[in-house]
Parts: sequence; structure tokens; C-alpha cells
Amino acid sequence: MTAVESIGKKTVRDIEVRGMRVLVRADLNVPLEDGAVGDDTRIRESLPTIRYLLERDARVIVCSHLGRPKGPDPSLSLAPVAVRLGDLLGVPVAFAADCVGATAGEAVARLQPGNVLLLENLRFHPEEEKNGADFAAALASLADVFVNDAFGAAHRAHASTEGVTHHRPAVAGFLMEKEVLYLSALVASPPRPFAAVIGGAKVSTKIAAIEHLLPKLDILILGGGMANTFLQARGVNVQGSLVEDEQVEVARRVIAESARRDIEVHLPGDVVAASAFAEQAEARTCPVDEVPPGWMILDIGPESVRVFAAALGRARAVVWNGPMGVFEWEAFAGGSFGLARAIAALNATTVVGGGETAAVVAAAGLNERFTHVSTGGGASLEMLEGRVLPGVAALLDA
Repeated sequence: MTAVESIGKKTVRDIEVRGMRVLVRADLNVPLEDGAVGDDTRIRESLPTIRYLLERDARVIVCSHLGRPKGPDPSLSLAPVAVRLGDLLGVPVAFAADCVGATAGEAVARLQPGNVLLLENLRFHPEEEKNGADFAAALASLADVFVNDAFGAAHRAHASTEGVTHHRPAVAGFLMEKEVLYLSALVASPPRPFAAVIGGAKVSTKIAAIEHLLPKLDILILGGGMANTFLQARGVNVQGSLVEDEQVEVARRVIAESARRDIEVHLPGDVVAASAFAEQAEARTCPVDEVPPGWMILDIGPESVRVFAAALGRARAVVWNGPMGVFEWEAFAGGSFGLARAIAALNATTVVGGGETAAVVAAAGLNERFTHVSTGGGASLEMLEGRVLPGVAALLDA
């Protein structure tokens, strides 16, 4: 991608790290199963930055959060993550049972050049999410420089993403750079024709992104539960489907503005409807205006996938945020997986905006077929909304 060449912030390439103590904020918020890492995708994404530092004999101190603990919680310890990180790096990873204080300080003091230490879960301390000044200072005191590689947490002004930058030189890691580069490039100067595929349950959670993208778009495709609100705005009776009544007028405004800008807007023409919101509910595929009374739309149909894919075939760039249906249930997964395969086959820049959409792409085994699959759900959505992420803004300007 050549739309932007720089994120406008210094990266780990721009500072001296040899022999230094480098605090790396990574996003190691991974699922644990029976005391071990269940999915190591986020750990793997952190490896390029850590390896770069190790190759330069830095003393690498990694910190992260895991889950949403309300104080110390052994079930959310990062100890299993240290084991998996060591396996992937091929070197031992030491583990400190706290992220600040004497325990952390002593563990850091034992580090030699080329060593790695993982600190315990940041959120065992409530001061992390409160961006407590003393906690941030204590965390920063462990290192000489700070590298933020946790794009998934960059939309939060926490002690480990924003607070530490007031105490140490702060730069972006490679994952942070890649995420911001791809997402900001699409928003700032997309190749044309540019298409957005927006899904998920609610208009209210995506409307800011839609309105920010609209001036740049040539094609807008809407699916998932949020499409029901747009369908109702167009006069379609969606029966018992999820509709945000307070967003119907917003949907009409988006449709009108799209028409004014000559943007193609595509809504489902056929759907998979169910007799109830349940995995084993009776289901049938039907035209969108023939949903049985009381039934609800839980996926787009195969003809919608075909029409959407044909429209996207003209695009040079596509951003996708939000599944087309309740993909976790097999009967209502066809739309999301069908569209994933269609987008993966495009000769275009294809970017997935994190969260559930990334889960669809991963489950379909298509990660390598997309230009970029974001690791940050909330952060990627806020970037698509045009918002400045605190964790990025706090880094040193290039």
C-alpha cells in the first residue's frame, strides 16, 4: 500500500535500544483453556518487535493486560502466556509475579542483554485503567525507553498506554505501525473505487464509522442485524427482526446522503430467517420481503452474497467491519463465510477491522488471503470513525 508512507510517529527503528531496558506494551489478551493459551494469534503478532529488540541485545520487559479482573485473580495470570511466548521465541521468558514494586524491580535487575521478562497482568492493579500517575511512574521506572505495540488497547488512555509516555521516550512497535498505517491509509486516501462492508448487530455502534467513511466511498454494503434498521427505513417489513427504532431516521439520512453522493448502497435481497433466536430454531431462506410473521432475520442469503461479491468485484480497496449474521451458529454462518471467501478472492487491498470480523476470517482459514486483518476491534473501529487514539497520540512525533 502506498497511500501513506509513515504514521507520523517514531518507531522502534528510530531509537537506540542496544543494551537498554525496553518496556514493551503488547496485546497478549488471549483466551486461556485449562491453564494454557487457547489461541496464540496475538502473541505471534507481537513477535517481530520483540525479536528486533532481542537481536540488538536489549533487555526486553513485556507488559499486557488479560481479561477484566477486579484485582488479583489467579485464573487471569499471564504466567501461561510467558510459557507460550518462550516457545514461540525459542528462548526462555522469565515471569514476574507483579508488574510494579519490588517483585518486578528485582526481576528486571536480573535481566541480561538479550533476555525477556513478562510482567504479571497490569489490570490486577485498578490504577492501570484509571491511568494513575504513581502507577504509570512505577511502571516506567523499570525501563529506559517505552515501545507501544498494543494497538488493541491504543484507544484507551491507560497507565500502560498513555501514562508511561510522560516518563520515558515512547515509540511505536511494528504491529502498532502496521495497524495504523493500513487503517489510516484507507481512511485518508483510499484507492478507488473504495468499498465498505459494514455488519454487526446495531446501527448505533457503527454509524460514526459509516458517516466518517461516506465522503470517501463508492460502494456501501450493509448486512448483519444493523441492516434490518436500514431495510425498515426503506419500507421493508422485517417482522420480528432486531430493529433500532431510534436509528431508523439515521438510516434514512445515510441512504439519502449516499444517493446524493452517487454511492452504491447494497442491502440484503434474500435472508436466512429463523422462528426464534436460537441455534436449533427452524430456519429458511427467503426473499427479504417474505419473512414469515414473527420470524427474525439471522443471516444474509446466498443471492445476497452473490450480489455483494459482484459489487465488490469493481473495488480496488475494501474495508470490512462486522459479520453478516449470527456466524457462531452453523445455520446462520453461510453469509459471513461466503462473503469472506468472496473478499479474499478480490484483486484489491482488503482490510478487516478486527473483532468478530477477524474471528470470521480466522475461522475460514483466510487470514493470509487478506491484505491486513486488524488485531484491535474497538481501536480499529475508532480509527474508521476518524478518532485519534490516545495510545498513538502520546508517541513521539516523527
